[in-house]
Amino acid sequence: MEPNLLVLGGTTEATALCRALAEVGVKGTVSFAGRVARPVRQPLPQRVGGFGGVDGLAAYLRGERITHVVDATHPFAAQMSRNALAACAQTDVPLTALTRAPWVAEHGDNWTCVRGIADAVAALDRPRERVMLAIGRMHLADFTPNRQHFYLLRLVDPPETPPPFPDHDVVVDRGPFSEADDLNLMVDHEISLVVSKNAGGAGAYAKILAARRLGLQVIMIDRPEIPARSELHSVSEVVNWVRHAPTDLGV
Repeated sequence: MEPNLLVLGGTTEATALCRALAEVGVKGTVSFAGRVARPVRQPLPQRVGGFGGVDGLAAYLRGERITHVVDATHPFAAQMSRNALAACAQTDVPLTALTRAPWVAEHGDNWTCVRGIADAVAALDRPRERVMLAIGRMHLADFTPNRQHFYLLRLVDPPETPPPFPDHDVVVDRGPFSEADDLNLMVDHEISLVVSKNAGGAGAYAKILAARRLGLQVIMIDRPEIPARSELHSVSEVVNWVRHAPTDLGV
């Protein structure tokens, strides 16, 4: 049986993987959670929306006769990654993750590392700052206890409701961004502090470079913990894995 992949997408790495799979003629579907209104067009067929938890994903894998799953979701999409591990264990479908190495503080960086969103909120319990809140839209409401700050919000889609901050500015744009772009953005908005998830990779690193250049403090949110799993770090490794990973479906 020929491979039939499910790629859990949403990252630049997932897009690159789908392109490579299409080029070598591997059949597959890329799935998006649906949190972005205009997902990047993919060279593979795509679906949008959740699966209905572990059991729903397991039923999808069986129904679509999926032979391999590649978790190329954002490093902070921890629940989806946990569900994928459990569903693949139920169905004996091999899984690997296409992962990014986390960022590591370098000379000139001024990071305060925190374990999660709640700790980042607590770290902002301080006098007024001009904050670039680079966390996406899902957790904006968590930061409402600290309404004294100005918040710069860069979002992929325009917000459906006004952000919950009395003093803020919204920039609607999609990365990857350059260091020069982010440097200008921070200077123009007189940013004094950056809050960022440790997403890793190159696509979102420009703001870290810009903060280093400007000598700004960065509150860096550590990645959530995910159970041990197979992890690969390049598109070519994943394509090779697909060609050689044994499955109970005879691949």
